[in-house]
Amino acid sequence: MTTRTQPWQGIHVATALPFNNDGSVDYASYADHVAWLAANGCDGVCPNGSLGEYQTLTPEERARVVETAVAAAPEGFTVMPGVAAYGADESRRWAEQARDAGAASVLALPPNTFKADDDTVVAHYKEVAKAGLPVVAYNNPYDTKVDLTPALLARLHGEGLIAAVKEFTGDVRRAYEIAELAPELDLLVGSDDVLLELGLAGAVGWIAGYPNAIPQSTVELYKLATSGVAEDIVRALPMYRDLHSLLRWDSKTEFVQSIKLSMDIAGRKGGACRQPRGPLPAGLVARITADTEAVLAKGYK
Repeated sequence: MTTRTQPWQGIHVATALPFNNDGSVDYASYADHVAWLAANGCDGVCPNGSLGEYQTLTPEERARVVETAVAAAPEGFTVMPGVAAYGADESRRWAEQARDAGAASVLALPPNTFKADDDTVVAHYKEVAKAGLPVVAYNNPYDTKVDLTPALLARLHGEGLIAAVKEFTGDVRRAYEIAELAPELDLLVGSDDVLLELGLAGAVGWIAGYPNAIPQSTVELYKLATSGVAEDIVRALPMYRDLHSLLRWDSKTEFVQSIKLSMDIAGRKGGACRQPRGPLPAGLVARITADTEAVLAKGYK
């Protein structure tokens, strides 16, 4: 396994956010979940990512989620809040809030109100970087319509604006081009169902969804996939095959409801989502339930 030397490296769980029956944020359960992830071998959390439904939170709730995560994190367990916003100034303000709360780095999407050109993307990250925390770029062109191509990532890194990239495209070929164009830029696995492929390609971190439900097994799989030791890959492959039917829900449109459902089945508090994410159709509930129960029945946890 790659030795963790920077606060954005290792496994950061994009934490799901629990709500009370009245729809308010259950901060006590969230703090417990952060501490539980730390106790089960994860390296940190990413509050206020898309899995944390940040778009549905009030500014007060969003700030308190970060503060709750930092307060619940034991020593050495790092917090990387998402700072996505429609405007660069607002993203910078959320990065400043994260800094002031005690976070170690931030996860930043590019501008996502329109298909921004490269210069606009660079200007956006310059603003976020003003907060002074290391910035991890989040490449998700499916949702943002802005593709952080290897060449653009190299430019952002060359200008000192980003330290790493959460690569969510699923195109594992990009890992090699990023390494060629920006060899000092850290690659982080961005979707659970390409963990092994990007681990083999040199990833030094994973911003992860399914450790919310089965942290011990996914931590073990990450360590095997990133060790660089051939025998570990041999051990990882059957685990990956066992888990892949579950891990792939992380890259589906219904990923928030799916992971929360898996958490419920595994004995964690997942619960309902805020609108506009509603309950899953019965057919999907049955499929995700079967996938989760199959994994748990094989002893994964």
